[in-house]
Amino acid sequence: MPRNTNSDDRAFAATDRRLFLRRGLQLGGAVLLGGPLLAACGDSDSSASASSSASGSKSFGELTLRLSWIKNVEFAGSYIADSKGYYTDEGFSKATLIGGGPSATPMETDVVTKKALVAISAPDITGAAVAKGAPLKIIGAQYQKNPFCIMSMTKAPITKPEDMYGKKIGVQASNESVWAAYLKATGLDESKITKVPVQFDPLPLTQGTVDGWFSFVTNEPNALRLKGFKVSTMLLADTGYPLVSETYCVRQDTIDKQRDLLKAFLRAEIKGWKASIADPALGAKLAAETYGKGLGLTTEEQTLESKDQNELLVSADTKKNGLFTVTSKLIAENIATLKYGGLDIAADKLFDLSILEEVYKEDPSLI
Repeated sequence: MPRNTNSDDRAFAATDRRLFLRRGLQLGGAVLLGGPLLAACGDSDSSASASSSASGSKSFGELTLRLSWIKNVEFAGSYIADSKGYYTDEGFSKATLIGGGPSATPMETDVVTKKALVAISAPDITGAAVAKGAPLKIIGAQYQKNPFCIMSMTKAPITKPEDMYGKKIGVQASNESVWAAYLKATGLDESKITKVPVQFDPLPLTQGTVDGWFSFVTNEPNALRLKGFKVSTMLLADTGYPLVSETYCVRQDTIDKQRDLLKAFLRAEIKGWKASIADPALGAKLAAETYGKGLGLTTEEQTLESKDQNELLVSADTKKNGLFTVTSKLIAENIATLKYGGLDIAADKLFDLSILEEVYKEDPSLI
């Protein structure tokens, strides 16, 4: 159910999100592999199947996009694409954005059962589902860097992994698997770090109870900054744990039979996210006042989060190749990183960037 996510409660909501994601990873395979659910995948028709309109252009019907969390600014580009008519311009009759949350079914399940055409997810979650038989692929990644970070007080910053030696690091139970994988990936000596079990509120960091705090770079740090605290962050992605995030997950049969539909969707998303990057406050306002209305969001906090997520969305490679693209080098790094977490999967079983490549080849102006 929706939580109040004002600035006083952002830390709680953010960590609840990670618990939800881990729950999706744990339950995804069991839910996805039910006979009736896989049978749904065999149906080649879709509520968003293409047909010719009177004008001769394609009409894809209704677009259903399953979001990975509540309707906050994390999905700003989609809000803009919807509000500015980018989806309908591309041939969709309307767009339905389905919010997630702690009580929601796993994102991959909604795609498999065709409740949603596309879901926003993550490589570890989709990969776990694929490893258990779900016919899914990742066709693009919004975040080129994973948002996990180690937060510290600026007066005693943690700027590199070895800075955690001799320190106390607060790690939530829901993040144990990522923490363990990070230690393996970086080769850190766990015995030199004191891991402190913590709850959700990062107040212990400000009181000196711990020296570092496991968090999302877009969430808890901004919650503390709005309260007047000066904090620093060290992204796991910059220190030995490269993993893309906010990935687009679709069914394999959609890739095989409805490429034009997926290209239309991606074009609209690209336009929406380009607008969000250009004006971080635009999506923040839509999140606080329209799409996430009633969730207690504030435009001020959402704008800070929007600015921070721009740093995850844009890289030298995306400036060259276009938003959501993932280089072969980064894909290889993702596959290696997933192995540290116990998921051994081939790149071509998880990623298919060919549709996105076609989009930019057909319209280079989108880059």
